[in-house]
Amino acid sequence: MNTQDREVYTVGSKSFTAVAVNTAAKAGEWIKSKLGSHTKLAMKTSSHDLVTEVDKGSEALIRNLIMTHFPHHSFLGEEGVEPGAEASAEALEAHRDTEYLWIVDPIDGTTNFIHGFPFFSVSIALAYKGEPIVGVVYDPSRDELFVAEKGKGAYLRGQRIEVSGETRLSDSLIGTGFPADRSALPVNLTGLQAITPQVRNVRTAGSAALHLAYVAAGRLSGFWEIGLNAWDMAAGALLVQEAGGKITDTYGTPYSLSVRNVLASNGKIHDEFRETLKQADALGYS
Repeated sequence: MNTQDREVYTVGSKSFTAVAVNTAAKAGEWIKSKLGSHTKLAMKTSSHDLVTEVDKGSEALIRNLIMTHFPHHSFLGEEGVEPGAEASAEALEAHRDTEYLWIVDPIDGTTNFIHGFPFFSVSIALAYKGEPIVGVVYDPSRDELFVAEKGKGAYLRGQRIEVSGETRLSDSLIGTGFPADRSALPVNLTGLQAITPQVRNVRTAGSAALHLAYVAAGRLSGFWEIGLNAWDMAAGALLVQEAGGKITDTYGTPYSLSVRNVLASNGKIHDEFRETLKQADALGYS
């Protein structure tokens, strides 16, 4: 990496990654302190797409901390966007020419949070000219903070992480999820029916950002989901890439912020993984 690339990560003496890490940790601890005490529950698009005042408070906390350090940067947070795929695409398009864009999911796994199921996370990414260069996913329940910088690797608790070594789908543990947009559910279930007999087992725990972090850490061999948004994946995508894995859309196109149907793996099983979904006609929906 040349000197010009390294300069991307700081403004003056302020490290983008340090700000992302500190912000995620503060938001995560605040979220954890609210477990079981949220008072307002609202639906977005359906009873499966939920938001609490904790989501909104977490996003406000994150936004305030980041903007304090980088007031001229742009910010895209889940709670600032109207529900639905079209609104998500429009929000991303509005930032197409933005130099520095922070992409945030203040609680990825809100349904888990509401039920007290300890699998939710704070996801913070920074994109430079449309490409993630910093990604942080923090799991407050386990106090696990996954960090990646473009070109510098992925880390957990200061130790470098790598994707798993499985070379066959049959030896793999795969993750998936069921999106809030229930129009995507049939194709997700079709994919699940096709994948399950071909793998060691499947896990669906309800936070795409954490699932991607688990692929990066070698805990899952791969992950796919239909109908996600940029804030679900931006940080996790960089983690997977920097840990030596591969992330594309379900059709095999390289990952970008506009991807909605995602396929991530250790790289070694990627083609077999995608082909299994393709044969089941489970790559996407219209």
